[in-house]
Amino acid sequence: MRRCLDRTLAFAGAAQAAVYAPAAGEGELRLMDASGDAPLGVRPPDRLEMSGDSPAARAYRTDRPLWLTARPPIGVLPLDADGRRLGCLVLQGAADGFDLEQRRFLERYADALAVLLRPVADAPAPVPLLVPALRSLRVGSFVLFPDTGLIEADETLLDLVGITPDDFDGKVDTLLAHALPEDMHALMSVLEPSAQATVRRDLEFRVRGPTGEMRWLSLSCRVAGGAPDAPGEVLGVVTATPVLRRGTDDVARIQWLTAALDDAATVRDVGRVVVSALREPLGADRVALAAIQDDRLLVTVLDPPRPSAWPEVWRSEWRTEWPDAPLRALPTLQAALRDGRMDLWPAGTGFEPGLTGVGDGGLAVLPLPAKGQVTGVCLVGWERPHEFVPEERSLLTATASLVGQALKRAHAHDAEQELATMLQRSLLPRRLPELPGGTAVARYLPAKRGLQVGGDWYDVIALSEDRVALVIGDVQGHSAGAATIMGQMRTAVRAYAMEGHPPDVVVSHANRLLVAMETDLFATCCYAELDMEEGNTLFVRAGHLAPLVRGPDGVAEEIEVAGGPPLGILAEADFPMTAVELAPGAVLALVTDGLVEAADLPLDEGMRRTRAALAAADPADPGAMADALLGDLGRREDDVALLLLRYDGMKTRPIRAGWMVWRLPDAVMHARRFTARTLRRWKVREAADAVLLVVSELVTNALVHTQGPVRLDLILRGDRVRVCVSDSSPRAPAKPVIVDWESTGGRGLLLVEAMSDAFGSVPVAGGKQVWSEITVAEGAP
Repeated sequence: MRRCLDRTLAFAGAAQAAVYAPAAGEGELRLMDASGDAPLGVRPPDRLEMSGDSPAARAYRTDRPLWLTARPPIGVLPLDADGRRLGCLVLQGAADGFDLEQRRFLERYADALAVLLRPVADAPAPVPLLVPALRSLRVGSFVLFPDTGLIEADETLLDLVGITPDDFDGKVDTLLAHALPEDMHALMSVLEPSAQATVRRDLEFRVRGPTGEMRWLSLSCRVAGGAPDAPGEVLGVVTATPVLRRGTDDVARIQWLTAALDDAATVRDVGRVVVSALREPLGADRVALAAIQDDRLLVTVLDPPRPSAWPEVWRSEWRTEWPDAPLRALPTLQAALRDGRMDLWPAGTGFEPGLTGVGDGGLAVLPLPAKGQVTGVCLVGWERPHEFVPEERSLLTATASLVGQALKRAHAHDAEQELATMLQRSLLPRRLPELPGGTAVARYLPAKRGLQVGGDWYDVIALSEDRVALVIGDVQGHSAGAATIMGQMRTAVRAYAMEGHPPDVVVSHANRLLVAMETDLFATCCYAELDMEEGNTLFVRAGHLAPLVRGPDGVAEEIEVAGGPPLGILAEADFPMTAVELAPGAVLALVTDGLVEAADLPLDEGMRRTRAALAAADPADPGAMADALLGDLGRREDDVALLLLRYDGMKTRPIRAGWMVWRLPDAVMHARRFTARTLRRWKVREAADAVLLVVSELVTNALVHTQGPVRLDLILRGDRVRVCVSDSSPRAPAKPVIVDWESTGGRGLLLVEAMSDAFGSVPVAGGKQVWSEITVAEGAP
């Protein structure tokens, strides 16, 4: 990246760059970072007196840029952020100095440096700033050797064109293959310069991205000195531009603005286009864009964004990212919006406090019409006296009409996306349960194309204190309908799982439900039920990707799970189960196809990359592990769901004992004797009477009010004994509402609840289970 930086600075006319920041309490400017070779071989000094006469000190004190025609030429740009002076950028140029285009580029570079310098301005030691600032600008650089057809291109340029470093062979033809044929002629004039071509060249061209989308790129280059009869090396930079290059005449500007607004989807995008279209071409100092809602000015874009650059009335209403000012405080705007006509106010006009300082040298108020009504307003202000020429009036009028329509469309788009996001979030789990013996994390990313709502879902279902179900699925399509089906399927799977059905029955029931919905959509899912005590896992796969597992040794592999058809295809489909044992330290990963498959990524290659990322990630932090698996997905065509479970094993292993209760006259007595023997074997003495009483009441209740088998299970975990009585009735036990002296029953459950630290019932396959937990002194069984 240092090499890329040096090439970019050389293209901008700078042979050396250095960043200085004030040293706290020392009255000096301290060198933070430097790059390049000075023309006279002089390294920038480590410290400069802030009160001295050096160009850096003068620029820092005056907070104004300096461009000195010394030998060599020197440029100094102050670095400001949030109204705070943070330092300065010192540049030593070539013999020709810095032209206008080079200065503009270096000013943008200085802005990026200021953002990075803000959090490290008080750092005790120098920090690298020049390279990260260049990376934040997304500027790619290259050196072309015309006589060989070879080119040195950095990774940023390759990424802009859509080529991976591994696929680049260093040839110009490889880059040209991604350009549109219509732009090839202009590119060839740059890539094959004549021996006399030493001037700067600027052009726009288009490339096709990896997924077929078209990108606009801006190229600027110049020819370095070479032999008299042959051109020298071509040194240049490439940046991304979302729209056509701006022309100098009004027709070209309107064409550019139309194309730019057509590509602007959100309100923020529209604001960026407006600033680009008006501030620099018109030499304006301030641009504000706002929507009108309920007699309030909802500002969406301010340039410059500093609160200090705008009136005090606006600052008092600055509650979020932008202010939200009442229109009643701005009568000038109210009049313009009521008439729906553009107002141009010359220098010296007296404004109300809400507009004072926005345009002391001239102010343009542009109502933004759309479909017969005014949807917003745009303010363009100048600090120095500005004369409105007829050409500007025409440009502003055309701009207002185009921006008004684009702003209304963008508001509708943002509202749609907000509704889609709310729908998606309401259908997915807000949080995952805490699990004994493991940690589960999940990630969901919506598609970046179209409506950002899809059919991917995940869920973690705590079935009991030592069993958990993991499910991930994908409903066909990306629409509100797909999201609705997704929500219904997630709810159905959770309900069937909570009833206590085994995994194959849960998936079969969900399949029959989706078939009965008579929808045209189908769904895939992978369901896993894990015994947190033993690590035994049962998998069922319905047309979904196979799960992945990373063993304790760090080896990641696919789990071979027998598969069934997708849900919603065949009502009587079979979904076989596959048993797998997980060892403590293993990580289970369930993914959807949006992570491993795309137009330019085959499924096999995507699964290979995911396995490699799973093996390389650190399982100590499951959240960071999930982020590592997501990686940089770029422009996603499909939504992505990811569910990870790190299985640690239960620290306290429970001790179990079970008894099948026979329906005999003395069944309760035998259950009490079994319980007493078990408690003595476990050396549980305290609270034994409470446990026996609970067993008597629960077993009696099951024998009296249900039919079929009854089972008693005792579980000792730590300092708690859990009593579980299972029967074949799905009806939960009901406590009496009123218990009086004449009641012949109903006091048993009230007694159990009073004696228990916790009490409840859960459905299980074929019935229910009533349980009670009682705290006892830990024994040593």
